[in-house]
Amino acid sequence: MKVLVTGTAGFIGFHLANRLIQDGFEVTGLDSINDYYSVSLKLDRLRSAGIAADDIQYNTIYKSNTLPGYSFIQLKLEDKENLEALFKSQEFDIVVNLAAQAGVRYSLTNPAAYIDSNIVGFANLLECCRHYKIKHFVYASSSSVYGLNETIPFETDQTVDHPISLYAATKKSNELMAHVYSHLYNLPTTGLRFFTVYGPWGRPDMAMYLFTDAIINDKPIQVFNNGEMERDFTYVDDIVDGVVRVINNIPTGNPDWDGAAPQASTSKAPYQLYNIGNSKPVKLTDFIEAVEKKLNKKAEKIMMPMQPGDVHKTYADVSSLTKDTGYHPVTTIETGVGNFIDWFVQYYGNRS
Repeated sequence: MKVLVTGTAGFIGFHLANRLIQDGFEVTGLDSINDYYSVSLKLDRLRSAGIAADDIQYNTIYKSNTLPGYSFIQLKLEDKENLEALFKSQEFDIVVNLAAQAGVRYSLTNPAAYIDSNIVGFANLLECCRHYKIKHFVYASSSSVYGLNETIPFETDQTVDHPISLYAATKKSNELMAHVYSHLYNLPTTGLRFFTVYGPWGRPDMAMYLFTDAIINDKPIQVFNNGEMERDFTYVDDIVDGVVRVINNIPTGNPDWDGAAPQASTSKAPYQLYNIGNSKPVKLTDFIEAVEKKLNKKAEKIMMPMQPGDVHKTYADVSSLTKDTGYHPVTTIETGVGNFIDWFVQYYGNRS
């Protein structure tokens, strides 16, 4: 099976590509390598997968020196002509789209980046999947689509029509666009609403990274909403296991779907939505305590108000994903935090 994974210089895409290679898939990774956060971290992820990242040329395929069956290309999803040429030449079976302009707060000041990557780029992918007969299109949505919804836990059949960031709005748009292609062109699509993912090689703009970096370097951490927040923190290996299970679970359409009482998560078309998280919300203060315990060092905390675009609590109902695929996250916060900090200390120790 030939798989295109977009976003493989990114956090989750990097881990997924490595897992798929281990499972015997032939993988082509794609990433724009933009500068939203450290380009050097993105290039180091590629190097660790055997890609010679010192002088990457745009729209050129590089083969891994250490992972047989893995190739990488730097390409923007907005580049419709070259994206189509890639699909034509490689004849992919499966596409997993993890590429996107990420970040809630960044969308408040740089909206155009989200429209270009998350809307225009996503539309280009759908068109390529349609024309080149992709067997299954799996894509990253986000827990942020729940927006002002206060019904806990979050369920995929709830209404999600009140996003509170442009990032969330683009992810909701992706779900709607995918359904159109499932309905009109019989393209099997599965959207995954990711809940706060953390782990080794994580993003520098995420809480896990920010807290660890600040505490190690004797800098204060910002604690939003005075710590009165909860997040469904999910370890990256559990997320990747869920994505792999979904890849092999191609939707065929729900014969019991009723337009008079429509379910949001399924359709008569080959379309499916899942939450993918830990289903165990953790208080932000408890998460910080886990970091402090691993580092054996107390954080200096600056209490901050709630930030625009943030929500008080996220909590994933993953029952449908478990029922359909056997998904079952197993990594505790203590283990996951420990693994991240071990990586962080080693990575930055080696670079110093």
